[in-house]
Amino acid sequence: MNPLLQVRQHGQQIWLDNLSRTLLNDGHLARFVADDGIAGVTTNPAIFHKAIAGGRYYEGDLAALKQRPLSAEARYEALVIPDVQRACDLLAPLHRDSAGEAGYVSLEVSPALAHDAEGTVAAGLRLKAAVDRANLLIKVPATAAGLVAIERLIGAGVSVNVTLMFSLAHVDAVAAAYVRGLEQRRGAGGDLASLMSVASLFLSRVDTLVDKQLEEIGGDALQLRGRTAVATAKLAYRRYRERFHGAAFAGLRAAGGRPQYMLWASTGTKNPAYSDLLYVEPLIGAETVNTVPDATLDALRDHGRIASTLDTELAAADAQYATLEALGIDLDAVGERLQQEGLAQFEQAFAALLELTA
Repeated sequence: MNPLLQVRQHGQQIWLDNLSRTLLNDGHLARFVADDGIAGVTTNPAIFHKAIAGGRYYEGDLAALKQRPLSAEARYEALVIPDVQRACDLLAPLHRDSAGEAGYVSLEVSPALAHDAEGTVAAGLRLKAAVDRANLLIKVPATAAGLVAIERLIGAGVSVNVTLMFSLAHVDAVAAAYVRGLEQRRGAGGDLASLMSVASLFLSRVDTLVDKQLEEIGGDALQLRGRTAVATAKLAYRRYRERFHGAAFAGLRAAGGRPQYMLWASTGTKNPAYSDLLYVEPLIGAETVNTVPDATLDALRDHGRIASTLDTELAAADAQYATLEALGIDLDAVGERLQQEGLAQFEQAFAALLELTA
């Protein structure tokens, strides 16, 4: 059996971390859904910059939009919202048949709003209305302002993909914001069952930074390289199980509230010395999502070894954390640094994107 289809048997969804008109117009995304069981799509400014800069299918529409008195951001949205709608429509049967568990497409608010809670809420509501699809996730970064916005958007009935999480501290803060949002929604008499949220924990960048710190220490510390991101994901999943399958969430669950699924992001291996499936094979488990770039999708289809692995080797994960702490490596500080760097990268990609549409 196709390994991608085997993953679904273990309760995990594989989403594609890519979207373009080439994928849509040439039928590639439809084949991924039909043949590989792809159950969702994630996007970001870098993905859309690549799509628009290199995609022949955008040229005519972009030229026409440049004849209209619109801002560069309005032109960008006019280009990509139809793509998001088409992807949502393609995945709508899965969304319906799974009772809202799967079949989502993510669209990110402007990175310029990362520290603006009010602006993020307004943008999230506006984009939700513009796309007008039940299986849309509004993507919001896990900044301090983002946490406020997440709570308010969930409370307003907007499904959210929380992005740029790099630490267990981020995981805890985001889950708490989601629960507060559900409580607001329930208190206002709103429907909880139609809401979905995923918490996107970025992995490869964690190893890149921590490995560099371990190399500066040297000696036995070198044996710890390439293990921190997977350990973080395993410990995050343990917290997920405790939080959303325990007594504290029981009332919200009974009211129709869904757990906030963990999503493994940044799963393309950056270090060529590591397995190309380092952030896939050890992290397969129920009620999770792995969003993969094209190369990782191909690798998983070609030689993926599939088993339920996410709740295994937890003692090793705990030991990795304890040893890193003893070495003076502060993983919360690592997370904050990586989030700031990630925001800067998305801001640069968005600025480049707006240069295309100016």
